[in-house]
Amino acid sequence: MDTMENQIAKIVDTILADYDGGRDIDRIDLHCQPDRDVVVDMIEKLRRIVFPGFSREKNYRIYNARHNLSMLMEDVMYNLSRQIALILGDEEKGKALSLEFFTQIPKVRAMVQTDLQAAFDGDPAASGKEEIIFSYPGLFAITVYRLAHELHSLNVPMIPRMMTEYAHSVTGIDIHPGAAIGEYFFIDHGTGIVIGETTVIGKNVKIYQGVTLGGLSTKGGQSLRGSRRHPTIGDNVTIYANATILGGETVIGSGSVIGASAFLTESVAPDTRVSIESQPLRFRTKP
Repeated sequence: MDTMENQIAKIVDTILADYDGGRDIDRIDLHCQPDRDVVVDMIEKLRRIVFPGFSREKNYRIYNARHNLSMLMEDVMYNLSRQIALILGDEEKGKALSLEFFTQIPKVRAMVQTDLQAAFDGDPAASGKEEIIFSYPGLFAITVYRLAHELHSLNVPMIPRMMTEYAHSVTGIDIHPGAAIGEYFFIDHGTGIVIGETTVIGKNVKIYQGVTLGGLSTKGGQSLRGSRRHPTIGDNVTIYANATILGGETVIGSGSVIGASAFLTESVAPDTRVSIESQPLRFRTKP
């Protein structure tokens, strides 16, 4: 009778043989692939750079802004350049793109400040901006998006999407790094939000949980790559919970309000209110 060790060995041999199928799922060259754990670690360190007074690295014994920032930047820059180099197979390109990304950090921080202000102005439940930074999933997802968007704009593959999908897994908010989002962007509550790759969002836009800004159809698959598939949202637009807006030709005019659960596949003129007529409610008292 075979021992457990022998049975396990046979199964291992079977699975190893299955790896020889030449399929996409059979690749085992891990040294040429980005490391998700490293990317997640970079996100946390980048957030410390964006919000320097809201976290403290326990390993740093000297609480000096220049010292701490230098250590964080060296850490992230080394890992980012290495991850990019793994994907592109070009170490010098990895270093150059990493350096270029860090020149955009002040720009990212300026945008995040407007997002923080929008969250504070738009939510009477917020006791202060510190509470928003520490606890609001919307600001977390937007901050990660803004960082990832800069990498996406530099044509860095894979890593931007890994970053926003990590934020998605943590918050339930799915923002593609390719989306273009203006300043003072506020996501209230947030769970279930989807913002597609070619979405364009103007300034001072507020959206609630469950909103989808998506493509009208995905039947074309890869043939649709590079085309405008997602809607354009003008300035000063509010989109309430569970509204769905689809299509690359769909434009929501500035100043409009889209009511809860609305379903739109056509454009809306500026300063328009879109709502669904209330369904009649029936109340019965217990006998």
